[in-house]
Amino acid sequence: MNRVLIGIRGEPTPEGMERVLKALKALEGVAQVQATGPAQVLVEYDPQSLTVMDLIRTIREEGFLAGML
Repeated sequence: MNRVLIGIRGEPTPEGMERVLKALKALEGVAQVQATGPAQVLVEYDPQSLTVMDLIRTIREEGFLAGML
């Protein structure tokens, strides 16, 4: 398992952050997701199943810009 800290551009509302967390948790290969700040998420994922770009793409699909920290 790999871990990556992803920053979300702007500060999503609590509802927006909840949507992001839910979308990431739903991905096949994601073991754990937690918000580490108002605009940051720490994701533990299986690199055999997902790439960091897959995680960032999922956040973008929820309407937010994101990138690795």
